Amino acid sequence: MAAPVESPLADRTPAARRPAPVPWVAMYHSVGDCSDDPYRITVTPDRLEHQLTWLRRRGLRGVSVAELLDARARGEGRDLVGLTFDDGYTDFLTGALPLLRRFRFGATLFVLPGRLGGDNAWDPLGPRKPLLDADGIRRAIGEGVEIGSHGLTHVDLTRADDTLLAAEVTRSRAQLAELTGAPVDGFCYPYGTVDARAVEAVRKAGYRYACAIDPGPLTGPHALPRAHVGQNDTAWRLHLKLRLHRWRRRPVEGV
Repeated sequence: MAAPVESPLADRTPAARRPAPVPWVAMYHSVGDCSDDPYRITVTPDRLEHQLTWLRRRGLRGVSVAELLDARARGEGRDLVGLTFDDGYTDFLTGALPLLRRFRFGATLFVLPGRLGGDNAWDPLGPRKPLLDADGIRRAIGEGVEIGSHGLTHVDLTRADDTLLAAEVTRSRAQLAELTGAPVDGFCYPYGTVDARAVEAVRKAGYRYACAIDPGPLTGPHALPRAHVGQNDTAWRLHLKLRLHRWRRRPVEGV
């Protein structure tokens, strides 16, 4: 009796086709003095150190979003967490980078090429925080940090007209590519606000991925959800945030 012929579709079971859970990506901003912080965007270096220690003790390693997605594409990386820092504050070099180097963690830094060497003028409250200039960004690159675009000037893309949207998305990528000498793969939506029009503009501009905060049904490679991490996030709060992420986020094809 001949052996049964296995169907070429035999390995395409629902379980085999099921996409992996959406990876966990932590969202940071400024690392420094948080005594005057109405937007809760600042963590002290001491708090960041405790948070990175918590990751390591759980067997997790912080990496750039590009490295995280590369690993997931290979079916690996369940022990990786994306670390992102928005806006490109100068205190990234003094507050975050030494700790990332010590822990041997990677990160993605989203910067604003239209505000190089400026400050966070989009925040009407709280202190003015200086932003990295071109030399500071190159220094971060030299330490292995991935550089992504946060738009040109930090505007809400869901409220931008077509001309402004194109400039914020396309021109920022071109300017950063010229500054860094390499393609820019990642984008981050200012304020975390996103709609289908902004997602399509980012995709058409050639970005490989984009980060939001809570994009809901738009979740995908060009609208990755992230968890805000702030000064009040102790080990217990981080534990809850990670569990909540795994419970709430639906798997998405291509992530």
